[in-house]
Amino acid sequence: MTNAAAFDIIEASNPVLTVAQVKEDTDMLRATEKITALYCRLSQEDALDGESNSITHQKDILLKYCKDHRFFNPTFFVDDGYSGTSMERPGFQKMIEEVENDRVSTVIVKDLSRFSRNSAMAGMYINITFAEHGVRFIAINDNYDTIDPNSLDADFAGLKNWFNEFYSRDTSRKIRAVNKSKGEKGIPLTVNVPYGYVKDPEDKTKWLVDEEAAQVVKRIFTLCMEGRGPMQIAKALHDEKILNPTAYKHREGRNTPNKETADPFHWDTNTVVRILERMEYTGCTVNFKTYTNSIWDKKQRDNPEENWAIFWDTHPAIIEPEVFKKVQEIRKQRHRRTKTGKSSMFSGLVYCADCGAKMRYCTTSYFEKRQDHFVCANYRSNTGSCSAHFIRAVVLEEIVWMHMEAVISYVSRHEAHFRKQMEQRLLLQSQEAVRVNRKKLSQDEKRITELDRLFIRIYEDNVAGRVSDERFAMMSRNYEDEQAQLKAEVQTLKQEIEVQERQIEDLEQFIRRVKKYAELKELTPYALRELVKAIYIGAPDKSSGKRRQEIRIEYDLVGYIPLDKLMEQEKQETA
Repeated sequence: MTNAAAFDIIEASNPVLTVAQVKEDTDMLRATEKITALYCRLSQEDALDGESNSITHQKDILLKYCKDHRFFNPTFFVDDGYSGTSMERPGFQKMIEEVENDRVSTVIVKDLSRFSRNSAMAGMYINITFAEHGVRFIAINDNYDTIDPNSLDADFAGLKNWFNEFYSRDTSRKIRAVNKSKGEKGIPLTVNVPYGYVKDPEDKTKWLVDEEAAQVVKRIFTLCMEGRGPMQIAKALHDEKILNPTAYKHREGRNTPNKETADPFHWDTNTVVRILERMEYTGCTVNFKTYTNSIWDKKQRDNPEENWAIFWDTHPAIIEPEVFKKVQEIRKQRHRRTKTGKSSMFSGLVYCADCGAKMRYCTTSYFEKRQDHFVCANYRSNTGSCSAHFIRAVVLEEIVWMHMEAVISYVSRHEAHFRKQMEQRLLLQSQEAVRVNRKKLSQDEKRITELDRLFIRIYEDNVAGRVSDERFAMMSRNYEDEQAQLKAEVQTLKQEIEVQERQIEDLEQFIRRVKKYAELKELTPYALRELVKAIYIGAPDKSSGKRRQEIRIEYDLVGYIPLDKLMEQEKQETA
């Protein structure tokens, strides 16, 4: 017989407060092999109450009670920093495991609120689980002891559990109200500052740029702009021996909820994705991105983007908004990797001009660079739905660079003329598109209102017996499906109208981008993806005896640029 129970106390809890090997008088420990489980819990909210609920104070009370009432083999199970509303506490679950293995004779807590603030779960464990395994349960301050089920205090235990639950509900409501108020004022609600920022020592609600980490964030976005996927970016960062965010924060002595990895230079692809998708890098605060269903369900769920609260210019930007937006577009393209590992800067940008399908990048380890090519996906899949649209990668690069170089040169030399002509062109296009979309939007909104009236009418007919339950179910389902489809279409139309009305602003942004590359000497992946949105390849025409092929370049923000016409107009005006 040993003087202390040989049970591990949960490592996930506070390592200082969970030292539970308690040595007692020999006569107190020799009577039984089973342990007396002494459970302590402290949440962040409870810690505000002061010393009365501290783990040390709970331990003193429980240990003294054991000595005074001669309970044997006392062993502590501790959860420091865990809410009583959740039963997924490491110390608690370890104790329940011991109970279910019939190694516990008695469970003692300071009071019922330490055990749980979920009245239903507390009742289940005390009245069912403990009873099935012959475990006695004692809550000292509540004078509750299951050995005497007929006592008045036993009758009030359920009521006390309900009040403990009510306390948690009330606290949760207050915390939610405070967070809602903070969030609506633009105060960041996230506890952990994004990698690349640090909290301002003078104002914890403000963020400052961490220059070393910010350079890594910029590097990640640059690699994505060059066409690299998350896995390729993660490998590049590892090869460059760049510390991952967790290892970096540990090195800097900053708090982080994550444990340090064995390889500090290993970057998880999910980490790269989260950085690429985090809007806060553009200098804005984004609140209410996630939500929880209730105090019992702590799972964080994604909130629809329309429910977010976004506040711009709340801290210095690491990534330009235009670059962030472009990266999100690139992320949606999902490039197909070749088996050889070779890649093309044009992957995800090239489309068939006839069927609209993406053109696949084809290469083998036996190919020379001049043999790599793009071919229509529908033709390559042998479906017969398209003809052989084919172009060699080196030819595509040469033609695209020639056109981009001409556009950059023309905008740099004749900016005013380019702006004037493109404004007129975009205005005509947008006016017609806005007119058509507004008409369609009005029709959709009218139909949605009409469906609401029809639904009310068939409901009344169903109640009156004029429409059967089966027919009502079928008609209401059809109405709901149509309405859902119309609402989605309305949302899309509103977004398209907003984009079309912003054409002139987009033109100015495009001119600014082009002027950045005034000294560009060769085509780079970054410049390509910043300026070009899509490239359409036509079918080859050999009717003249020579192979001719139309290639149409759609530039980002402004669409197709009729360079020949613009140059001709400019000559006529200056002549």
